[in-house]
Amino acid sequence: MQFSEKRNVTRWIIIVISFIIISLILWNTYTFFQIFKNEEHLKMQIWATSLKTINKADLLNDDIELPRQIVDKNTTIPIVLTDQNGNIMGMRNIDETIANDSIKAKAFFKNFKNENDPIILEYLPGDVRYIYYGNSSLLNNLKYYPIALFLILVMFGLLIFNFYRASRMATQNKLWAGMAKETAHQIGTPLSSLLGWIEIMKADDVDETTVTEVEKDIVRLQTIADRFSKIGSEPVLEEKDIIAETEQSYDYLKSRFSNQINFSFKAPNHPIMTSINPILHSWTIENLVKNAIDAMKGRGNLSIVIEEDSRFVKIKVTDSGKGIPKKQFKQIFEPGFTTKKRGWGLGLSLTKRIVEEYHDGRIKVYSSDIGKGTCMLVSFRKL
Repeated sequence: MQFSEKRNVTRWIIIVISFIIISLILWNTYTFFQIFKNEEHLKMQIWATSLKTINKADLLNDDIELPRQIVDKNTTIPIVLTDQNGNIMGMRNIDETIANDSIKAKAFFKNFKNENDPIILEYLPGDVRYIYYGNSSLLNNLKYYPIALFLILVMFGLLIFNFYRASRMATQNKLWAGMAKETAHQIGTPLSSLLGWIEIMKADDVDETTVTEVEKDIVRLQTIADRFSKIGSEPVLEEKDIIAETEQSYDYLKSRFSNQINFSFKAPNHPIMTSINPILHSWTIENLVKNAIDAMKGRGNLSIVIEEDSRFVKIKVTDSGKGIPKKQFKQIFEPGFTTKKRGWGLGLSLTKRIVEEYHDGRIKVYSSDIGKGTCMLVSFRKL
């Protein structure tokens, strides 16, 4: 217990440290962004001053080489120059298809002018120009860097979480498999004793019907023990007539439940061969029938219908119970999901695993109406 608690504390320490590192990286990136943004603003002020110097200079007598170089060297920061009335007078470092089309230019400028506060350039008293500038491609890339980094970290976190959950589920599966095998082993001892008592009952001329029914229950217990012993192991599949195997499970269950349930079984008159494990298939039918009876609260109509097409054989288990809401069609197969007060939510999840993982079949809610009943569909590939 202490070891488990120490492991949990260690995990939380790692999570907290990771969060602090991520926060520092994001904050550092934001700081860099602000520094670069301020530097670009300073560059634009120098650029505006150089432009003003060029426009006011005497081209014959003044040396304007440095201001001209400053103006010409700006090839990354997009600029829009307007008059005091907002009319566009020129564009720089902006796509030519926009700059050469007045309609596109106006639409572009409508959003562009909100990126940064304009620099006011006064050539003469009353003659004012406004220099609007946007972020350079470097600054735009840096702006999205924290988002990209955050998404990468989220994906990495999800990957770790999925790995941790898969590892935990694998450990739990091994635990349950071990418990199931031990349960099967423990059941074996009293079963051997019961077989001995059966022989004594036969020797004492106990009513044959009673002995036969007890034998059926003992065989059933042996089957259950065999099921548990197979959990966690790869089952052996056999070529079997699925109609005969399903009907055998149906007949046993029918004889063990109340007469208030109207059972019916319908299937083709010829064998349909499939590759199944008989013990696990009987478990599938038993789980579906028991769930149907629980949904009807022990009273109603229950039918098993077997159909086939060119490739598949389909088993439909239909009840007249309370029905399943459509939003729960997939949830009912999840481990732990149950609508019963005392249920574990393992029956249908185990059934799905038997059908889909062991038999390469499919199981789903075929149809369901609230207050009218549900039809479960299991399908297998024919041989």
